[in-house]
Parts: sequence; C-alpha cells; structure tokens
Amino acid sequence: MLQNKIFRNYYKEVLITFLTILISLSIIAWTVRAVNFLDLIVENGYSLTTYFKYSLLNVFGILTKFIPLSFLLALTMFILKQIQENEFLILWTSSVKKIQIVHLFILISFSVAIFHILFSVFLTPSLLNHSRQLLSKENFNSFLPTIKVQQFNDSFSGLTFFVDEKYSNEIKNIFLKDDKNIFKNISSNQNNKSSKTIIAKEGVIIDDKMVLINGQIITSNSDNSKNNFVNFDQLDINLKVLQNRTIKLPKVQETSTLKLIRCSQINLFDNSNCSSNFTIEILPTINRRLVLPLFLPALALICSLLLIKNKNSILLSNISIFAYSFLLLLFAELVIRYTGINKILNYIFILTPLLSSVISYYFLRYKFSNESY
Repeated sequence: MLQNKIFRNYYKEVLITFLTILISLSIIAWTVRAVNFLDLIVENGYSLTTYFKYSLLNVFGILTKFIPLSFLLALTMFILKQIQENEFLILWTSSVKKIQIVHLFILISFSVAIFHILFSVFLTPSLLNHSRQLLSKENFNSFLPTIKVQQFNDSFSGLTFFVDEKYSNEIKNIFLKDDKNIFKNISSNQNNKSSKTIIAKEGVIIDDKMVLINGQIITSNSDNSKNNFVNFDQLDINLKVLQNRTIKLPKVQETSTLKLIRCSQINLFDNSNCSSNFTIEILPTINRRLVLPLFLPALALICSLLLIKNKNSILLSNISIFAYSFLLLLFAELVIRYTGINKILNYIFILTPLLSSVISYYFLRYKFSNESY
C-alpha cells in the first residue's frame, strides 16, 4: 500500500536525521574531551597509542548521553519540515488520520529506545571498563613527560616528587618521597612499612632508569621513631616499578547493569563485590540506563502536538511545544541525580514518562477529534 510505503520513508528519514545529529554532537563533544585526555600523555606518561585507544573507547559514553536530545531535535525538525512543505496536508486529505502518524512516531521512539538501552545497558559500560583496564595494564611508559618543573607531582602511586630544573633528560635539585617502599633495593631497611625520602643535587633519566648524583637517602619507620641517613655519590633507580594512579576498581558507569542491580539490593550488598564508594550513584545509574529511554515515547507524543491544526493559544505554539519537550529532558537530567538519596524523587522520575505519555496521547486524541479538514 502507498500509505505503508510513505510511513516507511518517514521512519527512515527520522532515523537518518537522528543518527546524523547524534554523530555530529558526539564528535563535537569528543573533540573537546580528547583535548582534556592529553593529560594522559603530558602528566601520566602514557603512550600516544594508549591515548587514542582510550579516547575512542570513551566516544560511546558520550554518544549515549546525546541520544534523547538527538531524538528530540530530529523528530521536531522532521515534523516542522513536513508541515512547511504541506506533505502532511496531502495525507490528511487522503483520509490518513493524524493519530496514525502519532502511532508512527511512537514506533520510532520505541526503536530509538531499544537502541538507547542496548548502548547504555550493555555496550557502553563494557567499553568504559575496557578503557580503564587499558590504563591499568600500561603501568609505565616514560617518566620524563610527567615532570613539571617546580611543582610537586603525585602521578605515580605511593610516590611524590619535585624537580627544580629540567634540561632535556637532565634534572637538578630532586626530591623523591617514597611512602610505599616502592624502591626496596636502594636501602638496607627492608621493612615494608618504612618510607624513604631521597634528595639529590642532579640526575639524568635514560629510558626506564634514573641516575641520581650527590644526594642522601632518609629512611623512616612508620612511627617516625627512627631515621636512617645514607649519603651517596651515585644512585640508580629502576623506574619500571612505578605504577600510575589508575583506579583499580571500576567506577559506577563502568560496572555492568546486572551487578549494579545486585548491589542495589541491601540484603545482597557485599563490599567484596560492590564498591561502597559509589553506593549513592548506583540507583541513578540504573535509572539512566533503564528508565531514561522511557522518556523517548513521551517526547514523541509531546512533539506530536505540533500536528494540532488550530493552535490559537500561545501554550500550543511551536516554540512552546519544543520548550515542553526540552524541559522534560532537563527535568529528567536534574532529578535523576538525586534518585539515589531520595525515594520520592525516584518514584517521581519513574512515573513521569508514563504519566506524560498517557496525558499527551489522550489530549492529542481529543484535539484531533474536534478538528475538521
């Protein structure tokens, strides 16, 4: 049938517009974040390859966040275009009912919602977790890029260092504070609870080795009851033992949805399986992955208000209708952050898309029933 063919074309056009907007917004946001990710090279000494891999894996986290807004823009642009070109008017005069177009928009919104769920529930957490593992596996690449002259630096776990001057691979007036006894081989004190402070006048860094000249090692016990002082003419330090300050446990956005659901159950909460650091973030993350996609049909129905023929009231103007949709998205983004600390807000967040959809749908049916063509 011709009607079905037209509906299929509409379906494709909305989805193509949606994907175009989504990819465009994601690329812009990714470009901005990619600049911030340069700290991985400058401050933490990771390789350029790791930087690109990490940046690309984080694209999917950015893309997922833009799905609702991209859908809103795509559907609004499509409806206004068809109205301006009088294509909908041809359909109305061909006995096609407006509510049928609304049903098409709902179908499209469910398709995008499924796409959203696949990304937010399965793909994005897995890829973000992989990006974190990528950093943790590459413990050390180069010490030199991490050095900032006349600044204390703690890029490496258990180590604080300061360099007064730097010329190529030569450094002067060096201060190293080893709190976790990383450099076990440079002191006679093998107590794992001891800490070392190393001071040197100058040094040179060659690949994964740092050679310090004319300095002193101060070894302290954990209770600071006794300090040992050892002077040296030359000290070789193996830099391969250094580890970047990467997070060993996954962040909440990197954790699988199934595990988050298990962690959200009080009786199943176990610190060995669930990090207590993000307990408050668990419910908002679950809502973002499973409930936020339900806002898409509500957005589709609100956008369908643009089909109303006689919009005499300013409340039904094109700008107002777009504002309603945008405010619904804004409301969702604001409320979702507090659903982990307030049960009432959590229930409001879950019920909002359902109530908005029902109210919008029956309002549309009422307005369409009173129209004449």
